[in-house]
Amino acid sequence: MADSVPMTRAGYNKIKAQIDKLENEDMPAITTKIAEAREEGDLKENAEYHAQRENQGMVMAKIGELKDKIARATIVDTSTLPKDEVVFGCTVTVEDMAYNDEEEFTLVGAGEEDYDSGKILVTSPFGQGLVGKKVGEIAEVEVPAGKLKFKILKIEFRD
Repeated sequence: MADSVPMTRAGYNKIKAQIDKLENEDMPAITTKIAEAREEGDLKENAEYHAQRENQGMVMAKIGELKDKIARATIVDTSTLPKDEVVFGCTVTVEDMAYNDEEEFTLVGAGEEDYDSGKILVTSPFGQGLVGKKVGEIAEVEVPAGKLKFKILKIEFRD
């Protein structure tokens, strides 16, 4: 996976802050808990020790994943992007052709996604299905259940 990961400066800073917290707060706390559990004796039957070791592994994996995103990050200046088509950083209003209801999505980069509030990754299959479309065009998105069709109603850039 050598693909670049588009993100804004805010998304980049958010991921850097997550890495800092994991490395400088969470890992030392886990290390302390492992040491305390080790002092309790027999490690074969020490559930706390094994739980903390597993927790340590998960935190280390998360740090690795976040560092990989940072290493492949491409900071995007949205002011240089076209304003008349769906691109990174825009908020797009679409009509779901199957249900005739409107939905709004903001295409964001890594670290900024929040699916509950409509912020979707521009690199996701859904995001990629919308990218490049203009108002009035139909975007077809391939999903496991088939093909979803969305009509692009509005494209806007918000701060």
